[in-house]
Amino acid sequence: MGKNYYDILGVANGATDEEIKKAYRKLALTYHPDRNPGDREAEEKFKEINQAYQVLGDPQKRAGFDRFGTSDQSGAYDFGFTRNFDDIFGDLFNDFFGNTQRRRTRKGEDLRYNLEIEFEEAVFGVEKNIELPYEVKCSSCKGSRIEPGFQPTVCKTCNGRGQVRYTQGFFTINRTCEYCGGEGYFIKDPCKTCKGKGFVRTKKALKINVPPGVDTGIRLKMRGEGAQGPQDSVAGDLYIVLKVREHPIFEREGDDIYVHTEVDFPTVCLGGEITVPVLGGELNLKVPPGTSAEKVFRLKGHGVPKTNGYGRGDQFVHLHIAVPKTVTDRQRDLLEQLSRELRHNGDASRTTGFKEKFKEFFDWKE
Repeated sequence: MGKNYYDILGVANGATDEEIKKAYRKLALTYHPDRNPGDREAEEKFKEINQAYQVLGDPQKRAGFDRFGTSDQSGAYDFGFTRNFDDIFGDLFNDFFGNTQRRRTRKGEDLRYNLEIEFEEAVFGVEKNIELPYEVKCSSCKGSRIEPGFQPTVCKTCNGRGQVRYTQGFFTINRTCEYCGGEGYFIKDPCKTCKGKGFVRTKKALKINVPPGVDTGIRLKMRGEGAQGPQDSVAGDLYIVLKVREHPIFEREGDDIYVHTEVDFPTVCLGGEITVPVLGGELNLKVPPGTSAEKVFRLKGHGVPKTNGYGRGDQFVHLHIAVPKTVTDRQRDLLEQLSRELRHNGDASRTTGFKEKFKEFFDWKE
């Protein structure tokens, strides 16, 4: 059975998001390493609390945990991200179909690495260098797990076959030997270098090519860069799971970009040109005379590159009227004149006067 994250945080299964967050903050404050220097037990407890909150604080992961009692993410780097299909069902097929293969070749476990990148890096693509723990075959025992010069002891229960045959009526079933675990032998003299594991832990540097247009949740698969399997079996795969940081200006929805910018009142009334930020720089945008407040302009092809390599999304610019917080006495007088002019309709001479006063107030030059 896996860990019960509700018990770890001390909340009920039906706890609200706010109750979960409150419980997490309280426990995290209690067991934080800064408040418990040198306390290994408190450090492990703190990691356990964070792991529980990463699951229960995420609606999707919490739903999966409530249903299956597990979650697919437990940190920035996870061992056992995906278990091989053969590992799960292989023994079952061997039992029922009488496979007498002495030792099956298993693929190593798949691994997961969470990579956080900047907004622009996700848009335009980037090359990242990462370093992760890695297991390599022990140079002393060559992966056999046995101390050089010694031999394994053959399992007497299965006579080295790794499987035990049972006969029930007309059926003969081969089952994995429960004494040797299907190995067919016991190691009484394990390798001293790797402690009988067959591999040693080291670090490995990898170069990650992040393509343009990716977004949070995208998984990049690196075949054969996962955990090394037992003995001479093939390595698993490495999955790079991306998380994109938020941008202070741009907002993204799919392949489209949204920007909010302020524009002064004279520009929306008389028209003009403003500078708006776009991905990778700036762009001059023409504002027609009489533009309404909260107008949205579409800049075609200025969005995020599509991951299929064909075209880009669009950028949408939301205009907002910039209202000055303070005005001078002259500005106040002109605004009052403007207000009086706006109350009168249908008089061409007054309308003309208003436009001239408007230009004078804002020092407007066409």
